[in-house]
Amino acid sequence: MNAENSCAIAIRHLTKTYGKNRGINDVTFEVTKGEIFGFLGPNGAGKSTTIRCLLGLIKPTGGSAEVLGADIVKEHREIMRYIGYIPSETMFYPTMKVSEVIRFAADVRGMDCSEEAAKLCERLKVDTTKKIDELSLGNRKKVGIVCAMQHKPELFIFDEPTSGLDPLIQAEFFELVKEYNQQGATCFLSSHVLSEVRKYCHRAAIIREGQLIACDTIENLAHTGAKFVRVEGVTQLEIEGMSKATQKDDGMEFVYSGDMNLLLKALSEKDVKDLSIEEPSLDDVFMQYYG
Repeated sequence: MNAENSCAIAIRHLTKTYGKNRGINDVTFEVTKGEIFGFLGPNGAGKSTTIRCLLGLIKPTGGSAEVLGADIVKEHREIMRYIGYIPSETMFYPTMKVSEVIRFAADVRGMDCSEEAAKLCERLKVDTTKKIDELSLGNRKKVGIVCAMQHKPELFIFDEPTSGLDPLIQAEFFELVKEYNQQGATCFLSSHVLSEVRKYCHRAAIIREGQLIACDTIENLAHTGAKFVRVEGVTQLEIEGMSKATQKDDGMEFVYSGDMNLLLKALSEKDVKDLSIEEPSLDDVFMQYYG
């Protein structure tokens, strides 16, 4: 669309309320063209609400956003021509054959996508002869992936795209994402699976309870200064900065982001048998953002 705009997605103070129910509040971030961008958060955090606003499926209460340089409210029909979208729950007409659904998705766009669709069906092991109501959740999701990718869009918007897929198909899906990305496509990936974002995304935003709490490169998000602490001989400890505590038979382990001197002072008053302090895993770091 707008070739001069370097942003694939630009969200500014986007807000959506549902009466007394939480939606999203004052969300602001940008996705640069050509990157694989992760949108992380636990279930119910506001990821799908944000995506539905971007696609024009629901109207925001406040703020604004542009997708490929076009306003999401005024130009949402135009935007959809350039997007490949996978919803978290894939629904089709149950009596249609898979081949008919895929062809219908191409016809709606006025495009002949048969060659690309055949390649995708082969790689994702999609049986095009079956009817939709004969398919499992995972196989319906694969049909959704083909429909979203076959027209080689400028921007992919994926909402929990790997739910229901077996590990081999998940790996193949991300190989396809990387290939399209190398050809210039941008990918916006909503997920609560930390390993997916850690492995494939360049940057990520983290949303919790409708609020954006962080947006940075994966490397910078991982460097919070937190430490993973394992202590033997202590089963009870309360100190500010301590999170994700797990009780063990002979002690406890937890992630600590507070003053190390305060931790050592608190432990000096206990009967510590052994102590180790090391860098936390990325999953542990992200769980801090969640909690």
